Amino acid sequence: MEREIWSEQWRLAALNRSDILRATLVAVVVGLVFGIFHYQGNSLDINAFGRSALSWMVERWTDDIEYGGDYSHGWLVPILSIYVIWYRRKALAAATKNVSLVGLVMVIGCLFLHWLGMKAQQTRISLFALVGLTWSIPFYLYGWQVAKQLIFPCAYLVFCIPMNFLDSVTHPLRLFATEASAVLLNGIGIGVEASGARLHSLTPGGFDLDVADACSGIRSLTAITALTAIYANITQRKAWKQWAIFALSIPLAIIGNIVRVFTTGIVAELFGTDTAMHLYHDFSGFIIFMVVFILLISAGSMLDANWLREKKQLWLGHLRTT
Repeated sequence: MEREIWSEQWRLAALNRSDILRATLVAVVVGLVFGIFHYQGNSLDINAFGRSALSWMVERWTDDIEYGGDYSHGWLVPILSIYVIWYRRKALAAATKNVSLVGLVMVIGCLFLHWLGMKAQQTRISLFALVGLTWSIPFYLYGWQVAKQLIFPCAYLVFCIPMNFLDSVTHPLRLFATEASAVLLNGIGIGVEASGARLHSLTPGGFDLDVADACSGIRSLTAITALTAIYANITQRKAWKQWAIFALSIPLAIIGNIVRVFTTGIVAELFGTDTAMHLYHDFSGFIIFMVVFILLISAGSMLDANWLREKKQLWLGHLRTT
C-alpha cells in the first residue's frame, strides 16, 4: 500500500545538491528578513508595540476602537498575493533564472530604507522596505524574468500597510457622499439637510446621522482599491485594461459610499436612527462591495467586448431585415 502512495520523486535523494542549497538559502534569507523586522522593525512606542513591525501592523488590523476596523482587510491581502503567485506558477517555473546584481542593489536600497524608518521612528517606512525586499530578493537570486512575474503580487502587499494618514484625503469623499445622498433622499420624498458630514431629517423628531461613522472613507477607498487591483490583474491580460479598471477604484468607492449613506437614510426614516446606525450599519458594508463587484464585472465585460464585431453583426442583421 505504501508503494502505491509513495512517489520516488518526493524522496530527498531525488533532489540534487544545487536544489538543496537553493532551498537552504531561501530558508536562511526568509529567517533573516523575519528576524530583522520582528526584532528590529519598530522604534515607535516600544513599550506598547515592542520591537516588531509585524506586530505593529497586525495590531492595527485588529484594532476596532481607534481605527474602527478600517484595515481588517489586511488579513486577506497576503492570501490573495500568494494566490496570484500560485496562479503564475507555470510562468515562474519556465522563466530563465540567473543572479542579478541590479537586484542586489535594490536589496541594499530596501535595507537602507528600513534603517531610515527606524531612525525616523516611522514604522510604515520600514514596512514599505519589507514589501520591497519581498520583490528585490527574488530579483537578486533568480533574475529579471522571475522578478517581472512577481511585480504585482509583491506590490499588492502594500495594501497590508495601515495608512490612516489618508483620512485628510478621504474626508472630501465623505462630504461628497453626504451631499449626493441628501439629493437622492430629497428626490424620493425624504426631506433631509446636509451639514458637513451629517444628515439631518427635516421631519420633526426625525433622524440625525453622522456620515463619518456610517461610512468610513479610508475603509472604502483602501478596500475597494485592493479589490479592483486583484480583479483587474486576474481577469485582464493587457496592461491598459488593468490600469483602466484600477483607475475605477476611486469613483467606485464614491458610488459605494453614496449607496451606503443613501440606504442608511432610508432605514433611519423607516425604522429609526438606532436601527440604522446599529443593526443596518453593521451589515451595510456588504452593500458597498456587492455594488462595486457588479460594477467591476460590468466594466470588465465592456472592456472585453468586441465592439467592432458586434457593430458589424448589427449592421448585417439590419441589411437582412431590409
